[in-house]
Amino acid sequence: MTALAHRLDEIERSFSPTPLVPVADEKVDLHAKLEFCNPTGSSKDRSAFWILKRAVERGEITSSTTVVESSSGNFAISMSSFCRALGVEFVPVIDPNCNAATEHYLRAACDRVEKVTERDSSGGFLLSRLARVRELETALPGAYWPNQYANADAAEAHFLLTGGEIAGTLGSLDYVFIGVSTGGTVAGLSQRLKKEFPQVKVVAVDTEGSVIFGRAPQARKLPGLGSSIVPPLVATAEIDDVVIVSEHEAVLGCRALLRRSGLFTGGSTGSTYAAMQRYFADRDNSAGRPSALFLCADRGTAYAETVYNDTWVAEALGGETRTSATVAG
Repeated sequence: MTALAHRLDEIERSFSPTPLVPVADEKVDLHAKLEFCNPTGSSKDRSAFWILKRAVERGEITSSTTVVESSSGNFAISMSSFCRALGVEFVPVIDPNCNAATEHYLRAACDRVEKVTERDSSGGFLLSRLARVRELETALPGAYWPNQYANADAAEAHFLLTGGEIAGTLGSLDYVFIGVSTGGTVAGLSQRLKKEFPQVKVVAVDTEGSVIFGRAPQARKLPGLGSSIVPPLVATAEIDDVVIVSEHEAVLGCRALLRRSGLFTGGSTGSTYAAMQRYFADRDNSAGRPSALFLCADRGTAYAETVYNDTWVAEALGGETRTSATVAG
């Protein structure tokens, strides 16, 4: 066994099944998959680890490789942690929407952090980040770009790991709500859950300003959900329905989930919860309560100065922030 393979085994042992907990709801039998219980605190640990594992097995990553990736959030945190454990260099390419806590972490963990500041043609920063990644991929000897937007290993991680855990815990499932950004989670999870629960309805959740499902691009303030490109992995997902939420709804969703269930979560989770609440708002339960599931992708810690800060919300997004406001918008 090579040194890298041995270190991968050690990282893999740090993973354990994340909890699946009931969440009180008036309309459905709701469950939350607490992905913030992964080693570095998010669902991106699954895809980051699996991408590294497969790349090492194929010989695409060695001890002399420099991994370069576009991410202003959890994937960068996961990659920086795992690459540090492997003894492999990692250069994240971030943008101004990166939470302050995340940027501080990355600058402490990585020898080099690239930050783009010019908006691209879509009004966001993703295309600018990807352009910088391609420049670094050419400039740095032995560079490896995981390309989380198109890497099938990301989807495989959620098919085997996240989806496998859900299938092994629940006896039945009628609905699953999945936030969409790079596409790996919705692709892998939808494929596995459709296989295990043929009747399940997969509802993809996206944010206003994202182009993934054919809407016009616009500037976004919260990292996590949405994209300025249509990730190739989304084409492999088995999606039945799509719900688009505003960033203000994401804030209200986060706050409602905290007050109702004590779950302190990040922006993408708030968006997914808000989408679920709106989706079932007018449901007639005379035929019974369906079962539903959503992922708590990360904790709210990195969002303390944005999503949970009334001043930031008022200045950046506008609108009221009272926790009793409806998440249905």
